[in-house]
Amino acid sequence: MKTTPVTPDDLTASVLALPPLANDAQGRPDAAANLAIARWLQAAGVGSFLYGGCANFFNAPVREYGALLDAISAPARADDWLIPSIGPDYGKACDQVDVLRERAFPTAMLLPLAQATPAGVATGLRRLSDRFGRPLMVFFKSPDYVAARDLAALLRDGVLCCVEYGITGSAEPEPFLAALLDAAGDASRIIDGLGERTVVGNARHGLRGFTTGSGVVAPHLSMGLLRAVRQGDLDTAARLREAFLPLEALRQAHGPIPVLHEAVRLAGIADTGPIAPFFSNCTDPAVLASIGAAAERLKALSLDGADAAIVPK
Repeated sequence: MKTTPVTPDDLTASVLALPPLANDAQGRPDAAANLAIARWLQAAGVGSFLYGGCANFFNAPVREYGALLDAISAPARADDWLIPSIGPDYGKACDQVDVLRERAFPTAMLLPLAQATPAGVATGLRRLSDRFGRPLMVFFKSPDYVAARDLAALLRDGVLCCVEYGITGSAEPEPFLAALLDAAGDASRIIDGLGERTVVGNARHGLRGFTTGSGVVAPHLSMGLLRAVRQGDLDTAARLREAFLPLEALRQAHGPIPVLHEAVRLAGIADTGPIAPFFSNCTDPAVLASIGAAAERLKALSLDGADAAIVPK
């Protein structure tokens, strides 16, 4: 497992996959199923794994956090980069950082909290990084979560190693992204946090790395899209992203976390089992049928995309 400090090159060496956490019937991490998910991704060249919302780290009890870290570490190869999440609230994050200090993870990502003030988040990140003794990552989906100037200062001061931007992606940068890019000076430590839906638009503003949920179902295609973005071939990137849109539409309509949990199972990658509270498994037969059809189609396209004629090397 990677233990060295995070560099900008690490952010684009692989897509940052967002695997769900597979559980057994008793709700405990299922070692065999989580290994199957990891091996599926690794076989496509994925080497970066971010365990955040899609793994339901929001609701992990602090007393089980160490065992959870051990569970996600078990399938890792020597050079895989694993990023656990903390929070979203400050008190829980403090307790989790105390557990993380005993392990060699080079960073952790702070999950977004709905009720917060920008200045408070900036102060909290500084205190958590000091407590951890290592830089953090931060993910946000709202421009009023933390100020662009504060993010840039946190990057400069080594409090953050990466900003995961999750607001939007378009031909023209929205005001917050424009302010962040101006304050930070460049996009080398800013990644797209909404994956295939927005990465092509944000690549026009210099963002190269991105997280991916649907890419867990289609890692070959997702890695091909990353290569296209890195090479500046945004026409190819735009073509590849189209394959992800049906499943992404279902994730937007029925919840990105539970839909991905079911999609991995229905695509035959691994039995993800029961999702932990405060989320719940999809039970509507029509919704499940739609998820299954979209996931199977996307997986098939990804396997086809392993052909060099489809995915650029």
